[in-house]
Amino acid sequence: MKLPDVFEEKMKKLLQDEYESFLQCFEEPRHYGLRVNTNKISAEEFKKNAPWPLTPVPWIPNGFYYDGEQVQPAKHPYYFAGLYYLQEPSAMTPASRLPVEPGDFVLDVCAAPGGKATELGARLRGTGMLVANDISYSRARGLLKNLELCGIGNVLVSSEEPGKLVPYFHEYFDKILVDAPCSGEGMFRKEKKMIRAWEEHGPEYFSRLQKSIVTQAASMLKPGGMMLYSTCTFDPRENEQIIEYLLDSCPNLEICEMEGYEGFCKGRPEFTAGRQASFQKTVRIFPHRMEGEGHFLALLKKKGTSVSGKEGFRKNSFTFSGGQKKEQGRYKIPEELESFLQTLDWKIDKSRLELREGHAYYMPEGIPNLQGIRFLRSGLLLGEVKKNRFEPSQALAMCLKKEEYGKILDFSAEDARVIRYLKGETLEVEDLASPKEKGWYLVCVDGYPLGFGKLSSQMLKNKYLPGWRWVS
Repeated sequence: MKLPDVFEEKMKKLLQDEYESFLQCFEEPRHYGLRVNTNKISAEEFKKNAPWPLTPVPWIPNGFYYDGEQVQPAKHPYYFAGLYYLQEPSAMTPASRLPVEPGDFVLDVCAAPGGKATELGARLRGTGMLVANDISYSRARGLLKNLELCGIGNVLVSSEEPGKLVPYFHEYFDKILVDAPCSGEGMFRKEKKMIRAWEEHGPEYFSRLQKSIVTQAASMLKPGGMMLYSTCTFDPRENEQIIEYLLDSCPNLEICEMEGYEGFCKGRPEFTAGRQASFQKTVRIFPHRMEGEGHFLALLKKKGTSVSGKEGFRKNSFTFSGGQKKEQGRYKIPEELESFLQTLDWKIDKSRLELREGHAYYMPEGIPNLQGIRFLRSGLLLGEVKKNRFEPSQALAMCLKKEEYGKILDFSAEDARVIRYLKGETLEVEDLASPKEKGWYLVCVDGYPLGFGKLSSQMLKNKYLPGWRWVS
């Protein structure tokens, strides 16, 4: 692979004696990885039942290598069940090193396509809230699909310039991830087209953008909260020097140690103006040291103690079409919706239900008034309330577990009807359902939901979302 001369000279200075080893790794094949969605299945259980050989990524508890030349995980029903996310191994690191806990309020500032957001959401275990933002509306649409596929419903998916979020979420979040747009030097081996993009927009262009994003994000971090900054590039102007700029701009932040691994390299204080030793707590990942591509990570904490509770929490209310809000109890929840909710083995807090333009949502707790924010989804889309009936959504199906819904059609992954269902076809299911059974059924593969179907006379009318269907 021919690398730009300017890039080579920079890497010689950065790596010195290790440069030849670094250069040699560009002749080696890239690594393929998948991260198990622990929101649905444990890493141990998935490895035991995986359809192909897997090798653990040693620094990621739920990460695995697979042979990308021999297998296609994106063409297996388990992918459509959201059991895993395909992700380059080093790219799994940032979300794994931000210590998200259930109940946290978490922001992923530059979240598309969703590799890191889906992991953050899984670790919330359906509690707290994940705000997943991307400035590109088209990319945010793909982000929303991936979050729904992984069964994460306690979300706000927005598409805004980060500064637009600040007035709504000032010192609001417990944890923030800033996986910043960058020059992508660490991805040259994986995606050769990144070299041309680097020649068009290099580190100087991105460092200006990163300074803006990271300071805006810091203002949304509450005292005592933690923020992780990451890039997939090697240039100090986008890495250590961005963190130095952030610390100068926000002196109430400090660099923290993060969980280590033998292949991690320490950050480089010598490339900063102050040369402070604390920059050695940041982490560099080099492809000649580890079986993954290049990355940089810095974990920071905002000094101080957070106040209990959050201002701007949603009041206990029910919202009806047309935007008219009334206190809970003044109006009855639509009977069709009420009836369907009773079929779920969920503890539903009715104060968190919203009905907008005929669509029912289950909102996260603590979400502020969103007027003025461009968002694609707030909360879990439960389904559509129509005249005398309720139609459950694809997003709801992916959030459910098999035992949480009474009517199930469970197919083996080897059953040809699974692929036919994913293609949107009507299915004969006389071997799985009696003639008297009708209504909405949750279609599963080996016990993991894929979507809904409506059963009548032992024929299943397919309700799998058209935009998600299997394409041969």
